[in-house]
Amino acid sequence: MQRDRLAPIVSPRTGAARFLDACQHRQTDATPVWFMRQAGRCLPEYRALRQKYDMLTMVKTPELSTQITLMPVKTFGVDAAVIYADIMLPLEEMGISLEIQHEVGPIIHNPVRSMQDIAALYIPSVDEITPFEMETIRLVKRELNGQQAVIGFSGAPFTLACYLIEGRPSRDYRLAKALMYGQPQLWHALMEKLTAVVSNYLLAQISAGVDVVQLFDSWVGALSPTTYRRFVQPYVQRIFEVVTNSGVPSIHFGTGTSALLEAMAEAGGDIIGLDWHVELDEAWKRIGFERGVQGNLDPVLLLTSWPVIEEGMHDVLRRAANRPGHIFNLGHGVLAQTNPDQLRRLVDAVHAATQR
Repeated sequence: MQRDRLAPIVSPRTGAARFLDACQHRQTDATPVWFMRQAGRCLPEYRALRQKYDMLTMVKTPELSTQITLMPVKTFGVDAAVIYADIMLPLEEMGISLEIQHEVGPIIHNPVRSMQDIAALYIPSVDEITPFEMETIRLVKRELNGQQAVIGFSGAPFTLACYLIEGRPSRDYRLAKALMYGQPQLWHALMEKLTAVVSNYLLAQISAGVDVVQLFDSWVGALSPTTYRRFVQPYVQRIFEVVTNSGVPSIHFGTGTSALLEAMAEAGGDIIGLDWHVELDEAWKRIGFERGVQGNLDPVLLLTSWPVIEEGMHDVLRRAANRPGHIFNLGHGVLAQTNPDQLRRLVDAVHAATQR
């Protein structure tokens, strides 16, 4: 785009400054960019490590986790690094036996389906939760030296509860939802414990040095707004109150949440993540322009040609309309088949198209 000759020239800022300005709804020098699952299977360097180590070994080894966290920063030029971890990590700390099976996902060996199971769950303190991950955060912060923002994250109580009750990934969450509807006392007891653990987990990451936290409620789209407000929202609100009091910005993300956007915004988050099922401008209007938004290019577009990707990018940016508070991202995670060169090109193109 042609810049007015009389317009002031804004000096390029660090990715960290750009990202945090967006989180705090200040005008940025360009729209910040990062990608969910950006340190994942599309990178040849990651796949090489995956041949040597299982995932839990990698996330629990700070040197390996740091190396993987930094890969997309160097390769794609994104404005933020997201810590290479897994939402299941705090569940292990609660006394859950689990494994992450390749191409399947988390498998829980001792599902939680009774009050006795819930009573046995331990709530680790801020000082004792996942110390290996906190060391990774410190190492990443040192390596980045303030040039890129560092994002920490946690699974939200509903999504974690689904894994705990189902025992494995599910398409309809029938066991979890049946327990929620049919045994609400058990459900609320479990959500109380998960809320305490998630709060401690995020506070520990903040103490270790992350700049922003994202709460993933990957499966919450399985609920109606009324059900969400009754069984989930109060717990999520408490978590965001804890994060807000820490002074660190937060992102609230779920998939399949078109019907829940207003309720999720009520629950909290400085930035509301949007998947590709909604138009960004319409969704932003629904949740209110006083909040920021993140998103929302369909990840499948990255499997096509550059002109198709570029058209999708411009559509997202047009809908964002240069409002303060937009973070460019995909509507969900990077797919394994994605060409890394396209991701680098997309980051550069977003920055170039939005220079202010």
